[in-house]
Amino acid sequence: MILLQTLSTDSLSAVDSLSMNAGNENIGLLDLLIKGGYMMIPLYLLFILAIFIFVERLMTLKKASKTPAHLLDQVKVLVVSGQIEKAKMLCADEKSPVANMIAKGVDRIGSPLKNIEVSIENVGKIEIYKLEKNLNLLATVSGAAPMIGFLGTVAGMIQAFIAIAQEEGMVSPKLLSEGIYEAMITTAAGLVVGILAYLGYNYLVTQVSKLVHRMEYATIEFIELLQEK
Repeated sequence: MILLQTLSTDSLSAVDSLSMNAGNENIGLLDLLIKGGYMMIPLYLLFILAIFIFVERLMTLKKASKTPAHLLDQVKVLVVSGQIEKAKMLCADEKSPVANMIAKGVDRIGSPLKNIEVSIENVGKIEIYKLEKNLNLLATVSGAAPMIGFLGTVAGMIQAFIAIAQEEGMVSPKLLSEGIYEAMITTAAGLVVGILAYLGYNYLVTQVSKLVHRMEYATIEFIELLQEK
């Protein structure tokens, strides 16, 4: 009986010591990011690049979408009354894709309707190019980040197995597990950066599509105005 009590006490002490050691070896997020290895550097750079592109494009799209709802109606009144210069000045003050397209159409009043339509479409293509600037780069980040993460994992696993091969005698499980989890950090980081960049890219593409539809609608209304006039 005394022997059993002694064994149980020793077992509880061993469990307590193991839990204390495990508690002392808790690894924070910062430690994980540092232990990811040198392949984490390009992932950090891609993450910063993705954030910069997303914020810059978001601000640009919000600025481009600020077109007064009654701009086309005001231009219509001025064009019908023959005040072409005032219509040009009204569009020039707005500095938005829709206003730039209408301004080009107003400037071409007097030319054949087909020429006016082509001029507006050319301005629209330029404005769309400005809106889509750097979106392809953001899409590239969303695809490249996971691949770089996988590459870092493969490189880390190779280093871990090299370290294991150089060990003499029995390999400790701690050495094996540390090498594996450090290698897997780059995969997790690459996936996080890739997912965030992909979501940001899709959101920006959706906003650009909405703005393009507004530009097309404004063009159709302006051409119909000229036909009526």
